[in-house]
Amino acid sequence: MISKGLIFKSTILLPAAFFLCLQAFSQTRQTLLTITTEPGSTVWIDDIRFGKTDSSGKINIKNLGGTRHNIRVRADGFKEIAKAVSSAQGEVNIPLIKTTDPAELAFQEAEKLSLRDREKAAEGYRKAIKLKPNYPAAYIGLARVLSESGDTDGALKAIRDMRRIAPANAEASAIEGRVYKDMGEEAKAVAAFRRSITQARGFQPEAFTGLGLLYKEKAEAAGAAGSLDDEAANYAEAAKDLSTGLKQLAGAPDASVLYQLLGLIYERQKKYDDAIRIYNEFLQRFPDSNEAPTVRSFIEQIKKQMP
Repeated sequence: MISKGLIFKSTILLPAAFFLCLQAFSQTRQTLLTITTEPGSTVWIDDIRFGKTDSSGKINIKNLGGTRHNIRVRADGFKEIAKAVSSAQGEVNIPLIKTTDPAELAFQEAEKLSLRDREKAAEGYRKAIKLKPNYPAAYIGLARVLSESGDTDGALKAIRDMRRIAPANAEASAIEGRVYKDMGEEAKAVAAFRRSITQARGFQPEAFTGLGLLYKEKAEAAGAAGSLDDEAANYAEAAKDLSTGLKQLAGAPDASVLYQLLGLIYERQKKYDDAIRIYNEFLQRFPDSNEAPTVRSFIEQIKKQMP
């Protein structure tokens, strides 16, 4: 005869185990978000670039995570469109409308030129700004292309000019941090990156990446100077910031580099289990990348070093 106490315990334990299994399943299940729009469109999710749509106008985003996201789509000759979604899976259709806005067309031309002729791209961004002075994206593009050209003064001026119309733009502050970092202005770079993170309410992978790279370089300098405590402290800060940036990128193409940087830092910290974990995550996210064979060799080398 089965006691009432045993029956009571079973009714409590079985549902608990069931819900734990469901929770584990939800954490490991794969998700797929398919976005359909114009062919060759560039797609951003939460202001992170995920790539271009194929010849059929589709792009597949795997394992995005979270629920609410903002999708932004841009294609040459079309008006840029943003759409909010409440799921990281399923299908989203985003039709675009042709644009005749001369400022937007000038901006799109500058974006194309930025890949091959930065001087002409800067002219294009300035043209877009002249046509539409209240155009934050054009100021951002101008600041980036000037920074990449080594014109730090021009890049900082573009950011200052943009702040007259958008004083709390997080992306501008992240670019400012990169400019100051390249100039060797460490304190100003850190302040700009942290301001960017605050302006974005904690979600700013570019700023976290900038901080991570800055502290990585500080760790390397400290190690070269024989200051082991400073080296360890800066590597710890770099790992923290790069890890946060990596999580926020959510598998976007730029995450590929961060996985490798973070793995390298873990190796230097002799955190071999963490290095192997992060390299394996890279292989899961980017199994067909050109760097995959090299990352596999990193794992094998680490295993040989482990006791």
